[in-house]
Amino acid sequence: MESKLAKLTSLLWWVMTLAWAALIFCLSTRTFSSSFSRGLLSWMLHFLHLQVSSGAFDLLHALLRTLAHLAEYAILALLLYAFPLEKRQGLWQPWRAVICIAIATAYSLTDEFHQLFVPGRHASLGDCGLDTIGATLAMLVPYARKQISLLRSTTSSPRVRTL
Repeated sequence: MESKLAKLTSLLWWVMTLAWAALIFCLSTRTFSSSFSRGLLSWMLHFLHLQVSSGAFDLLHALLRTLAHLAEYAILALLLYAFPLEKRQGLWQPWRAVICIAIATAYSLTDEFHQLFVPGRHASLGDCGLDTIGATLAMLVPYARKQISLLRSTTSSPRVRTL
């Protein structure tokens, strides 16, 4: 029974990871170009009854797109890192983190290459850099979990008093 559950979990994780990669690919199409995010931001500001100057709007738009890059690849890296391949998956594994960052970066490069052929889009190594930063920052999550776990185990363990 355990083996079937492990296989099902692994399959589900593959599907989620591939679905996320497909979503990133979809977000690289013409539909989700800069004009789309400008319209979305304009609608959000209108909905919230906020008015901003043209310069402030451009800054907010740049921040929105930057955060989107960071978040997309942070989630991809976390999905890759947490992939249930082994029993030690809850432990911090630096090489696993490096591999996840490398895979996310490679996928980002292919995504930017794809955008070379999409009308209304352009490839940008700067965007790839943002994607890599997002993946790298995401690896702070499992690292912090390990540090918190270590801290808890040292504070909850009984201390031996010596006289």
